[in-house]
Amino acid sequence: MAAAHLPVSPLVVRATDGRRAELALTGDIGAEVLRPLEERLGAPPLSEADEWIVDMSEATHLDLACAYALLRVATRWPATALTIRGARRTVHRTLRHAGLDTAAVMEDLEVEEDSQDSEGSGVAEGR
Repeated sequence: MAAAHLPVSPLVVRATDGRRAELALTGDIGAEVLRPLEERLGAPPLSEADEWIVDMSEATHLDLACAYALLRVATRWPATALTIRGARRTVHRTLRHAGLDTAAVMEDLEVEEDSQDSEGSGVAEGR
C-alpha cells in the first residue's frame, strides 16, 4: 500500500544509442519527483550520452527545483549538448529562471504562444 504513494519519475527515455539520448518529461513535474528525476538523469545510459534531446511538450508544470536538477546535469558534463524542445510557456519560464537558457538550446516553443505574443505586442511595448 505504501508503494502506491511513491512518486513516479516523469522521465521517459525514448532512445539511446550510446552517444545520443532522447528523453521526454511529462505531466506535472513537482518537487516530489526531484530525487527520482536526479537519479535517472545521473545514471547510465544518460550520463554516458554526448547529446540529450529533451521533449517537454507534454510537461504541464515544472518545479524550479527540477529545473535546477536539469541545469546541474547540463553543467556537470559540459561536453554534453542539451536541447530542450516543445516547452510550454510556463515551463519555458521556469527553465529560464533556473538559467537553462544559458546551458541548453531551447527549441520549438508552442505555436499558440507566438500568436499570443503578437496579439499582445501593443501592451508589451508600453512597459
